[in-house]
Amino acid sequence: MAMLYRDLPGAAQAAYSNAATAIRSLEARRDAGMLPGNFVTKTVKGEPYWYFQYSDLSGKQRQVYVGRDDDATRRLRDAHVNSPNREGLDHARRLTRAAIDLGCPALTPAHSRVITKLADASFFRVGGVLVGTHAYAAYQNHFGIRWETADSTTDLDFAHDHRLSTAIASDVRVDVASAIESLSMGFVPLKSLSTYQKADEPDFQIDFLTTMGRSGEEAVHNDSLNLRLQPLRFMEFSLEDPFQSVVLGTAGPIVVNLPRPEKYGLHKLLVAAERTADYRDKVRKDLIQAASLIEYLTANDPDALREAADNLRSRGGGWTRRLKEGLRMLRAIEQAASLDLAALGD
Repeated sequence: MAMLYRDLPGAAQAAYSNAATAIRSLEARRDAGMLPGNFVTKTVKGEPYWYFQYSDLSGKQRQVYVGRDDDATRRLRDAHVNSPNREGLDHARRLTRAAIDLGCPALTPAHSRVITKLADASFFRVGGVLVGTHAYAAYQNHFGIRWETADSTTDLDFAHDHRLSTAIASDVRVDVASAIESLSMGFVPLKSLSTYQKADEPDFQIDFLTTMGRSGEEAVHNDSLNLRLQPLRFMEFSLEDPFQSVVLGTAGPIVVNLPRPEKYGLHKLLVAAERTADYRDKVRKDLIQAASLIEYLTANDPDALREAADNLRSRGGGWTRRLKEGLRMLRAIEQAASLDLAALGD
């Protein structure tokens, strides 16, 4: 059976590494210079006022009032103009374009806009995680490979462990709802308020997920994020110990958090085992993603896969039964016919 992944060219892997290193270095010293735009003045009734002018993610030019022409406002303007990060950000964008040209997988423009906006709103800095098919796709550059069965999706899935809310400083507020609205891309919240749907593209949805607690499956509001999130069973396993990575957007690299790939893959087996027959296509997608990750990790990091499986089984009989059922379903698909499942104790 053909492998479920292939290596990216060495030049592409090196280019991605360069872009990722550049943006991580900038993130560590983020300042006003990383704001995309410039300061302009307007005279109102003979008095000068400063505005910050930028193009929003839909391409429309906008202006935000900053303040009167005084020392404090001029210091802010000077910090933006003179920041060494401005040149560094341009360099990171050039590196990103080079990586994409060399064959590194990249986000679509629309998805890039949304993820960039959430990154700028500090969603990932307070523990937000990119999950779902976009996380699976992001593993490609992280591993230096390309999935042979790469999935495409119009959805974007994000998650935040509700147990982290108490760890966010009381004076920190990340207004995710306002960030989505400010995109001006036509997203409207659906009834649960944990899902946003693009009015003119009903298949384009943004879902916000969290771990399941005492409220069960009822959406919960996170005050620190100004956001409602939908609890999902087993999500606590997938969100345990996420790691920082970089995705390539059309406007440059974006620092995000991703689930550990070994936990993401096993989580897909649990989810597949829970789905009903009505979700046949989604089950197949879950199983192919799990198979691809298991194949890669078996060859490159079997210890991580083994430890994740042991962790999962230690959570109780219900977890173990679902893993066993997921593995049974996995063996039934053609893509998993020759998988070595020894690292999973199976």
